[in-house]
Amino acid sequence: MTASQLSRKTPLRVAEIICVGTELLLGDIVNTNAAYLSKRLAAMGISIYHQTVVGDNPERLRSALTHAFEGHGRPKADLVILSGGLGPTYDDLTKETVANFFEREMFCHEPSLIAIREYFEKTGRVMSESNRKQAMMPTGGIVLENPFGTAPGVAVGDDTRTAILLPGPPSELQPMFDYQATPLLLPFCEGVLISKNIHIMGLGESDVESKLQDIMITASNPTIAPYCGHGEVRLRVTAKADTQSVAEKMCDEMIARVYNSSIGGYIYGVDIPNPETALIRRLEALGLTLCTAESCTGGMMGQRLTGIPGASAVFQGGIIAYQNHIKTKLLGVDPQAISDYTEVSHQVARQMAEGAKAALGCDVAISTTGYAGPGGGTKENPVGTVYVGIATSQGTSSLRLYYRNKSRNYIREAVASRAFIAALEAVKNM
Repeated sequence: MTASQLSRKTPLRVAEIICVGTELLLGDIVNTNAAYLSKRLAAMGISIYHQTVVGDNPERLRSALTHAFEGHGRPKADLVILSGGLGPTYDDLTKETVANFFEREMFCHEPSLIAIREYFEKTGRVMSESNRKQAMMPTGGIVLENPFGTAPGVAVGDDTRTAILLPGPPSELQPMFDYQATPLLLPFCEGVLISKNIHIMGLGESDVESKLQDIMITASNPTIAPYCGHGEVRLRVTAKADTQSVAEKMCDEMIARVYNSSIGGYIYGVDIPNPETALIRRLEALGLTLCTAESCTGGMMGQRLTGIPGASAVFQGGIIAYQNHIKTKLLGVDPQAISDYTEVSHQVARQMAEGAKAALGCDVAISTTGYAGPGGGTKENPVGTVYVGIATSQGTSSLRLYYRNKSRNYIREAVASRAFIAALEAVKNM
């Protein structure tokens, strides 16, 4: 199978994704295929302007194809990627609908039929007669083998329109797109699109936009777009160029401008999955160990830290001190401090961190104590107030966080992230 088999005569500039399946519309299945395909197509320099989800209905699917390829008030798609509807049951009609759209007949593709039969034999089962339907292909199409399941894919189209049909299960769709569909598409792509993400903690989205307004307004290639997450802002820098190396260089130059701006001190990493990864990598480079003392986060920091491969080189352990008598007994918090300032205070957060550092023999300790809600809170410290303590060899510090009208889980996640950033800041000069 070679790219020359595609009958296209025009470049691929605009694509649309159509995901087929009533279960997607009902919310029974989360549509991860659209996100995966969008990233892959964008990396090839193909713009995505629309994504569509349709049920298992041939009329609605044909309408979606018509709108995609003919535009109807939006840019016409050169390419449509369809996922789902390639199964053996009566309502799996994607191939038939696409064949009808392109006025193609269906035929039995014998190599696919043999591959399906062998797939069943390898799993110790007998192929059902209904599975023969999966070997039926539109004439003139390029069959995409599926070593991961029973539904082969197919590419079909004409001089200016290409449709690629892939099975719905992500474990089948992803490798088939990467290893079979991508080689067909690359010769018709113009340039590449590269994106890099700057991760910012401690500023809101509006603050980031305000401070970077001049850069963002004038940026056309690369572009900068802000996105808000759990307690952080992500800036996506995207460049388009003829080659990957040139696009990456363009992104790196823009990232350097952002680092040198007024928000540079709030950046905790570039293309890093989360704050805890940044912290683990930094402490590992410094040869330092880490521990936690958690009250309101209830072990969430420890869970996120241990989710990082290789975290054992840094993270030694944690103490979940949810009740006050655990804070005093295991962490050595002074009962008088709790009495004078309450357990949700700078004083207690600092003593929790110091106690964990001493008890677990670590170089760096992080503590959290607060009101995650929905109950609790005081006039001075309403629900959403959390104190974070950081203890290192250079001393102990604490900070107060406040999240107004946020859910319990949002607060706990955001606090954990902000605590990791506070620890990063504390070891910056170590």
